[in-house]
Amino acid sequence: MNLFTQKMKLLTAVVPSDRADIVVKELLKRGSMEFIHVDAISKKDVDRLQQHRSKIQPQTISETRTRIESTFKQGQYPLPVLEAKDLERDTRPDFEAIRQLLDSLSHLIQTKRDRQKQLSQKSAVIEEILSYIDRKESEYYDLRVGRIENRSVEDLEARLSAAGAYCFEIENGIVSISLRRDASRIDPVMDKFQWTECSEAELQKRALEEATSFLLEKKKGLDAEIDQVQDEIRKAVEERGEELSLYWKNLRVYELCEHVESYFSQTKNTSLFSGWVPADRKAEIENIVRSETEGKCIIEWTDDTAIDRSKVPVAVSSPKILEPFEVIVRNYATPEYGSINPTPFVAVSYMLMFMLMFADIGQGLVLLLVGLIGMNYYRKHPLSKDGLLSRYLCRLLLYLGPASMLGGLLFGSTFGYGWIPALWFNYHAVVNGHAEGLIHDVYGILGITIRFGILIIFTGLILNWINLVRKKRYLTLIFDKNGLMGGILYAVGIWACFHFVGTGYRSFPSSPLLAIGIVVPMFVIFLKGPVMAVIHAREGHREKLSQVIMDTVMDFLIDALEIFSGFLSNTLSFMRVAGLGIAHVSLMTAFEDMSSLPGNPVAKVLIMVLGNVLVIAIEGLSAGIQALRLNYYEFFNRYFTGRGIAFEPVGLKSRIRIDN
Repeated sequence: MNLFTQKMKLLTAVVPSDRADIVVKELLKRGSMEFIHVDAISKKDVDRLQQHRSKIQPQTISETRTRIESTFKQGQYPLPVLEAKDLERDTRPDFEAIRQLLDSLSHLIQTKRDRQKQLSQKSAVIEEILSYIDRKESEYYDLRVGRIENRSVEDLEARLSAAGAYCFEIENGIVSISLRRDASRIDPVMDKFQWTECSEAELQKRALEEATSFLLEKKKGLDAEIDQVQDEIRKAVEERGEELSLYWKNLRVYELCEHVESYFSQTKNTSLFSGWVPADRKAEIENIVRSETEGKCIIEWTDDTAIDRSKVPVAVSSPKILEPFEVIVRNYATPEYGSINPTPFVAVSYMLMFMLMFADIGQGLVLLLVGLIGMNYYRKHPLSKDGLLSRYLCRLLLYLGPASMLGGLLFGSTFGYGWIPALWFNYHAVVNGHAEGLIHDVYGILGITIRFGILIIFTGLILNWINLVRKKRYLTLIFDKNGLMGGILYAVGIWACFHFVGTGYRSFPSSPLLAIGIVVPMFVIFLKGPVMAVIHAREGHREKLSQVIMDTVMDFLIDALEIFSGFLSNTLSFMRVAGLGIAHVSLMTAFEDMSSLPGNPVAKVLIMVLGNVLVIAIEGLSAGIQALRLNYYEFFNRYFTGRGIAFEPVGLKSRIRIDN
């Protein structure tokens, strides 16, 4: 794992045009290069170069590939995975053969889909009737019991079925049940068959019971038919699956090759391309280009220092084990090139925050088991859509569960009970007011979370200083609110506050260091305006003295306000960690008190089980959200600018689409 973003190199190469396709396929196998247009580097001689032109319309490729993917989806057939050997085939697609295959499959699938739709509609009607019966809403369904003259029941059943009713025989009569809104279609059928109604109450009651059983059985049969039709569709696609997969791979390879070559510029006999490569793969990529062109190439490497760092793509290298926390970073933004990789710090801070807010061995074990069960389900059903518990959340629970269990060990909590002695202090005893020792009341818990917040904020400041040094932004390092002066003011403020609390809220430190620690940094921050004015003047941007004074005073007041109010609010914001932890304990105590009331022992167990389920669902979600918020708004804003451009190399697993 790199503590910083990966160092990048810019490759610019000229290769023979007749070897360009081979070079492209070899680079796709490695998937380590992000291509850029040559004119993005230099305008020199660009007018003499021609951009690559596709022999097939990109839209044709995209639409055909999408049709195949849609067919796969309808047949619940897994999407193929490209392999290196797929690049060795002839990549020009046979669109006529693909179209004929897709047309024949589409006709077959559509026929079965129509049948499936009819069955689903019938099943929905039965489900609606059953729901009205269950809710005793007889005004919405029509139950009839009667007899017919000189006609067969089979004929009646066929006619009523077409009209939306269901009919069957019972002892002493025939039963018809339907939705009342379909009466206008059913009444003419009844009249034609000379239907005679039976008004016997007992028979009506028995008819309703028989109708319910009949409809349940009918719905079961319809659902089985729907599944059978879906299975027929699956088998139809599976029979041609290998052929479809081959076509899809052919299209995908051609699409990827066209995407790469779209960045190429060409003369009559040569192709020129350029792209970013991680520095540690420089030799590998260069060897590929030289090998595949038999040395007939020109290769030039440009160091990242020669390019504006804001234009260099950012590659973050983190172990796969930290992937859930890398997603948290990506969802926020991409770090700047050359800055610190936030992922490991987010992983530690997020789990610590969650542990302090949701500390329980038993409940943490439940979270871990839910994560494991969810991951196992998605592994067995790779095509299923993410549900309430998404794939990402299941992976995250594999970390949050153990973090919660560790908190339970430290604070002595197992499903809300103190079955295991606390390694640190008993959280439940502290909240309930009968604890002894150093941490004996909620103020002690608040103190812990405040100290934890100070540690997080200082960590963010130090990471910011490291980033600024690496970017050689020394003026910002000195003058910025998150720079050295801001850090000194925060440290002095923390020292003064702890001294104030330690003296029983009576006095601040009498040492002259307090005044020096405030006045000197504030004076340095005040000098930012004049210093920047001098720098601008040397660059030829002179400003009026009055404007400089006005800007200096205003900037100083704003910086002072942001430093004192910002650091204070950010630090106090970590009290929410204690707040959620206390709420977690309070809820479990409430359920424990409810279960201890006199009553049925089974009811007591049920109360604690339901209480734990409620706490896991509500408190677990709240703790996860608050940990995310504290990372984003109290930790990231100290060192993470999020101005980077993500490195997106093109390879066989790329999600690149050519839709224009």
